[in-house]
Amino acid sequence: MIFTSKRSELLEAVQNLSRIVTKTSQPVLEGILLSAEQGKVTLVSYNLEMSMKKEIYANTEVSGDVVISAKLFTEILRRSDGESVTIEADDRLMCHIKSGNAVFDIMGMSAEDFPETPAVPETDKITLPGGLLKEMVRGTLFAVATSEGSRPILTGLNITVENGIARFIGIDGRRMGIRKEHLNTTVDCNFVISGKAIGEAVKIIGDDNEDIDMFVTKMLVSFKIDGYTLVSRLLEGVFVNYEKAIPKDFTQTVKVKTRDIIDIVERISLVVNDRLTTPVRCSFGNPVSTFKCISALGCATDTYETELTGPAFEIGINSQYLLDALRATEADEVKISFKGGNEGFLIEPIDSDSFLYMIMPMRIK
Repeated sequence: MIFTSKRSELLEAVQNLSRIVTKTSQPVLEGILLSAEQGKVTLVSYNLEMSMKKEIYANTEVSGDVVISAKLFTEILRRSDGESVTIEADDRLMCHIKSGNAVFDIMGMSAEDFPETPAVPETDKITLPGGLLKEMVRGTLFAVATSEGSRPILTGLNITVENGIARFIGIDGRRMGIRKEHLNTTVDCNFVISGKAIGEAVKIIGDDNEDIDMFVTKMLVSFKIDGYTLVSRLLEGVFVNYEKAIPKDFTQTVKVKTRDIIDIVERISLVVNDRLTTPVRCSFGNPVSTFKCISALGCATDTYETELTGPAFEIGINSQYLLDALRATEADEVKISFKGGNEGFLIEPIDSDSFLYMIMPMRIK
């Protein structure tokens, strides 16, 4: 195998593909598969749960394939200074890499040992703008469970498309985020993808205006993004019936400016070492509500003018959860609805149904 390509293009592809490479008992999976043929080189990485593929232009003299350590390959390309890079692999898998004045001779691995990656038939395509995919993932991924003690299905993002309406739902047992948008499609789907996989998908979106193609089967989902193909296995199991978890018949509602509440919570949280364990004590009233944090470091209080509908009450809120939800909103003003201080409360835009966040309260002493 002998080919030459632009170093910058090869480096960008290798850096993106390397993000899904993990430590494993199979050394070949810690590498990137390079397959050179006339006019192009195809790069593939795979961790048995998801794969990423990218084709780039190459001047190929001899076709062939080899696997090169992802970590070492990335560093060689990053530290080289040539405009182009030439890679030659012989029958003994010795890889000769030359860029500028730098020359490396490193051992590769056999492409025959690299597992076959799963493929998704490109039928029943769902297309959405790259910027919209990023927004919907950004608005829900923070609510996906990350701990190993969680139910496995909750470590994924539930994506549904039904009658032209796409919904992304993330739940970790203490909070929930839902984003909804209309799509120009007649294809329906309902699946759960791991939080890591969908997070990697949005990282490779370059132009927000470029369309992303998505294909789904019972076991796999594929994203076509800016010349990359990312394929991920779907999480098995039935996602929770999130609609049943959404409270109704609220007893109190309050409208607030999103930026104002973010600033208040960030200020009073300065006396908190751990936002996940120390609640913000919120006393909602009319015409003023009070926000307070107490910790071993001290105490901080702030007030905010509010128009509360319903009786005054007090509730403990996880400050990090509240900040995550408010930062993910795309509205200048939101409505917060409560059923007293012991049940989950909702954060919604005032004049739209594009997002909804539910947070369970924390116990306050």
